[in-house]
Amino acid sequence: MHNAAQLVWGHADSGPERLALRVGDESWSFDELRRSIAWAMVELEGRGIGRGDRVLVVVPTSAEFVIAYHAILALGATAVTVNTLCTEPELAYFIEDAECSYAIGWDETEDAVKAAASAARLGLWILSAGCMGTADEIPELADVAGDDASVLLYTSGTTGRPKGAVLTHDNLTSCGAAFNEALDLSSDERMGTALPLFHVFGQAAVMFSTYHAGGCLSLLRPFDAAALLEMAAEHRLTAMSGVPTMWNAMLHAETDVTADDLADLRLASSGGAALPLEVALAFERRFGAMVLDGYGLSETTGAATFNQADRPRKDMSVGRALPGMEITVLDEAREPVPVGETGEVAIAGPVVMREYWNRPDATSDARHGRWLLTGDIGRMDEDGDLWIVDRKKDLVIRGGYNVYPREVEEVLYAHPDILEAAVIGVPDEHLGEEIAAVVTPRPGATLDPAELRGWLGERLAAYKVPRIYKLVEELPKGATGKILKRALNRSEVSTTGARPARSSKTP
Repeated sequence: MHNAAQLVWGHADSGPERLALRVGDESWSFDELRRSIAWAMVELEGRGIGRGDRVLVVVPTSAEFVIAYHAILALGATAVTVNTLCTEPELAYFIEDAECSYAIGWDETEDAVKAAASAARLGLWILSAGCMGTADEIPELADVAGDDASVLLYTSGTTGRPKGAVLTHDNLTSCGAAFNEALDLSSDERMGTALPLFHVFGQAAVMFSTYHAGGCLSLLRPFDAAALLEMAAEHRLTAMSGVPTMWNAMLHAETDVTADDLADLRLASSGGAALPLEVALAFERRFGAMVLDGYGLSETTGAATFNQADRPRKDMSVGRALPGMEITVLDEAREPVPVGETGEVAIAGPVVMREYWNRPDATSDARHGRWLLTGDIGRMDEDGDLWIVDRKKDLVIRGGYNVYPREVEEVLYAHPDILEAAVIGVPDEHLGEEIAAVVTPRPGATLDPAELRGWLGERLAAYKVPRIYKLVEELPKGATGKILKRALNRSEVSTTGARPARSSKTP
């Protein structure tokens, strides 16, 4: 049986009373979780969802996400999981591009998905906390092939619109298996996170690793540093996962939780961006658990490399290849570079996506034989430890969220008073990188950064909206007229740009 939902089904058979999920004061055993998933399967079938359908899922981290997501996979359909902060135009694009036949939303953020689904004439199910029932009978899982699509995750480069990485049922289970072997996980594991489950890190690396082991997943939303530490103590977590900004926030949290309260915590895993070694060491000094980080992409089901506790930690390294994975560094001719030299990181293994949805050219461009070309520049040492030193793409990683400048620039160019625009990442002590927009107004026009930010906020998810704005008479250009972002002084932009007040929606 290749269906990725089989993990829950199997544990419900072998250990039905073991805890599978905890959210606040509520908990579900594996038997109860399977019965809730079964109930959602029947509900979705009644709404016309079946094998091969693609379902847009605009739901935050919650028990309802876990249940609905597994129900979609159990039916042999494909979950198209996207950020709950997406605007109506963004959701409309995902619906059209993925050819979705149905949508699922959340009552707290339902306006955008309601409008997008209505415009596309899609059926819509709005979930709310506690809305799921339980089934008396357990339906059979859809008999899918290992390379059948299970999830469509949208990602983007510096050109074009976001493209959907097709992850298969085998991709998800292989991700869970790799982390289980690398981290020596067991059915006694109690994993906690405040990560968004619509993102590959929380969805694949955390949820599927936990359920591959048969452990219990504790969820918190929204992220609050003190609350996550308190949940870790109350639930006696053995493992926690987060992005670097979360560990830094917990390190400086005002809380009574001590290392003694976290005596069960043996593993703290970080991803989304490189974690400074000093932050990891300081967290261990305060709370007793060493934070280990790794590297992965949406296209590799969130898995590629990871640091391990039994190996020396090297500052800013993202560790070695996970079990079953292969990593190499290639030069411009697609030949391996000597140890220690930089080149493009390439990945091979059972976690690599099947394809980009309906984009054969993009799929071909991302492949070199069995290798997936990541677009990231890195180097490896003689031990096989990897460092990510740069990005060929202009990707900005803001607090663990991927922001693609071209997408933001395309929206900026639609503003009637903007002549030219360049979006870049600038260093930020709290978030790792902050988003800055350097713009040239049209002749005679006046731009107010606060008004521009509000205008963008109506068209982009909040985490994509620049927080720094610098107005210039002209952007630097090369001989062909191409804007040269590398000629922009990022430190100057960071210190002289205008910063409108932060939004309450900022992730």
